[in-house]
Amino acid sequence: MSQRESDLSLAQQDLARRERLGSSGAISNEELQHARDAERSAAAALSAAQQQLLAGRARTDGTTIEQHPEVRNAAAQVRSAYLAFARTSLPAPVAGFVAKRNVQLGQRVSPGLTLMAIVPLDQVWVDANFKEPQLAAMRVGQPVTLSADLYGHSVLYHGKVAGFGAGTGSVFSLLPAQNATGNWIKIIQRVPVRVALDAKELAAHPLQIGLSMRAQVDTHDRNGPRLPELSRSAGGYATDVFAANDLIADQRVHSIILANEAGAVSGARPASNALAHQQAPAHHLAATATPL
Repeated sequence: MSQRESDLSLAQQDLARRERLGSSGAISNEELQHARDAERSAAAALSAAQQQLLAGRARTDGTTIEQHPEVRNAAAQVRSAYLAFARTSLPAPVAGFVAKRNVQLGQRVSPGLTLMAIVPLDQVWVDANFKEPQLAAMRVGQPVTLSADLYGHSVLYHGKVAGFGAGTGSVFSLLPAQNATGNWIKIIQRVPVRVALDAKELAAHPLQIGLSMRAQVDTHDRNGPRLPELSRSAGGYATDVFAANDLIADQRVHSIILANEAGAVSGARPASNALAHQQAPAHHLAATATPL
């Protein structure tokens, strides 16, 4: 603003001198016209600077340093840069065992590539394939006693019927049977029944995926529903392992703002944003629902 006012004052002084010289014929009318144009240009530049100042004040009046538009823009860039750096480390969303690894040490990977499969063995379930006639007496919530070939009949697991499959195994096969000739032999179909296991028993005798199990369902109590009647209201799987990066990014931005505020109040040079790197906590949260 001061520069524009100085430019206008200088142009007005030059115009006044040339007007005095022009009245005596010492300079040409063309030079006098150039001085008038320069004075009008300086006045227009000053008016534009004043409007820009008013617009800037309208955006920032009543705001704090943290809420200043330019500060918020810079904070967004800091968050984006930190998250890009923090995401070079890939924490597992669940705690478990590596069941299948598709990459080797030092291998370059691209976005979307499956690196490995992690199985939380503390939250496994059993899919028991029962025959059609056996399903008539089964209800959700009925107790189930199971044994695994891994431990034999000396170790028993206790669970409950959690739900039934929406169709038989043959319906969802890669090539379902389509008999259009009329020659049909009836084959008893099997429907997967989901059985939830006791977490304490799993901790005492761990199981692996794909093991053979024997299941016996107690069908005396048939008050439960044949199929689940209510949809699940809350998500069955959630993890906040990635929220630590967002929290640390916000803390870094807040520390930078406080450091610069302290430097501005004391009159010292504002502190730089070269803060010590805070490593995100590498904790692993167990999933709250069935594993993938």
